[in-house]
Amino acid sequence: MSLRNALLSLLTVEPMTGYDLYKVFETSVGHVWHAPDSQIYPELKRMEAEGLITGQDVPWGPRGKKRQYAITEEGIAEFKAWMNTPLDYARTRDPAHLKAAYLEWAQPEPAKEQMRAHIAHHQALLAQWQEKISEMEQGTNSMLERRLANTEPEQQEATIAYKRFTYEGLIARAEAEIQWATRGIELINRLNP
Repeated sequence: MSLRNALLSLLTVEPMTGYDLYKVFETSVGHVWHAPDSQIYPELKRMEAEGLITGQDVPWGPRGKKRQYAITEEGIAEFKAWMNTPLDYARTRDPAHLKAAYLEWAQPEPAKEQMRAHIAHHQALLAQWQEKISEMEQGTNSMLERRLANTEPEQQEATIAYKRFTYEGLIARAEAEIQWATRGIELINRLNP
């Protein structure tokens, strides 16, 4: 259901084609909910069949067409209901931490390489999310600017604050993972003199 609600959240901004949704998804809600296009397009069809969105063919190129989707009142109601319902948290699946629990089975160099890869991965995410906050501060985040253009003035401060809050949480998580993996390298070095 989170994919559905991620798509509904994007369609509250403006009508978009499946391709537009996929591209925006990758640079927006994709930071907190990953979904490939092979999941997005079938979900859009289901949502349209259920009346949560409407679709219409729009011209594309000299002779082509694309399907453009808009959220319906039913879609807005479902999105609001989801937003006002507590989450059911999924059980954790974390391969990096699973491997860390059994590092005594690994050779020191591959174990440290795993930790370095973990650090590099989270440093890249950290930079990406810091850039998103910078874009918000500079007014250069196109999706946020489009959302604000369709948001009542008295709600704009909250819209910006909640987006920033989300990225700050992602930044804190990335920083914690970098610190954890750094301690892992130190532990490997200490246990394997």
